[in-house]
Formats: sequence, C-alpha cells, structure tokens
Amino acid sequence: MEITEVRVKLVKNKDDRLKAFCCITLDNEFVIRDIKVIEGTDGHFVAMPSRKMSDHCQKCGGKNHLRARYCNNCGAPLPENRTRKDPQGRMKLHADIAHPINTKCRQRIQKAVVAMFEKEVEKSKLPGYQPVDLDDDDDEITETEG
Repeated sequence: MEITEVRVKLVKNKDDRLKAFCCITLDNEFVIRDIKVIEGTDGHFVAMPSRKMSDHCQKCGGKNHLRARYCNNCGAPLPENRTRKDPQGRMKLHADIAHPINTKCRQRIQKAVVAMFEKEVEKSKLPGYQPVDLDDDDDEITETEG
C-alpha cells in the first residue's frame, strides 16, 4: 500500500489541541477523510476518523449517545454504565471508522500526515495563502467504474 496523496486543512482555533483535518489517498484508489492532527505533549499525532457510539432507549427505541442520562426522544431515564470499557478501564465512547491494523502502517500514515501538516503550516505563513479544499469531487464514481 502506498500513500499517494495527503491533503491538509488547518484549523483556525489556536487554543484548541486539534490543529488540522486531513484526507489521505491510498494507491490512487482509496480515500480516508477526517483524519485529525492533534497537538500532544510529545508533538503532533494522528487520530483516525471515528464516530460516537450510541444505544437505544428500552422504552421507546430512540437513539442516544452513551453519556446521555435521559432519552432524547421520550425523556425516560437511561441506565448508567451502558458502555463497554477499554483495556485501561476507560469508557469506550467512540469507534474508529477506518484505522491501520499494525504499528508499521500507523507509523507510515503518521509520518506522511504530520510531514504534510508541517508543510501546510509553513505555506500558511506566505502572503496569498489559499487553504486546501477537502471537499473536492475527486472521488466520484463513473457509471463504467461501478
């Protein structure tokens, strides 16, 4: 697998740890969007795209986030401790949508994304800087393709 493109959109809020959103293209065929660059205590790191986990109210079936205390639909109280815990004993509130399955792949993605992030930060300091558009229609499927 080759990382053939990395696009970085810087986040403007300077007080936040979130510094950028990124898209990577693999083998000129597969795109992963909403990768985050986060400022950590030891430098920048990559967080893969994820979604908030949810469950359903036992009374009405309404969908609720795991930290909700009352149903968003009917207002009924929801039981506590409705979530699984990770190996460190923390509540598991998010699930990765896409992620590397080994350390070597994670390091390759992290290295490519952080390097492009740093280049984008330098470009942003130049006059006339135009931010990258992550919403390009680069992933349209033609009728003959599928």
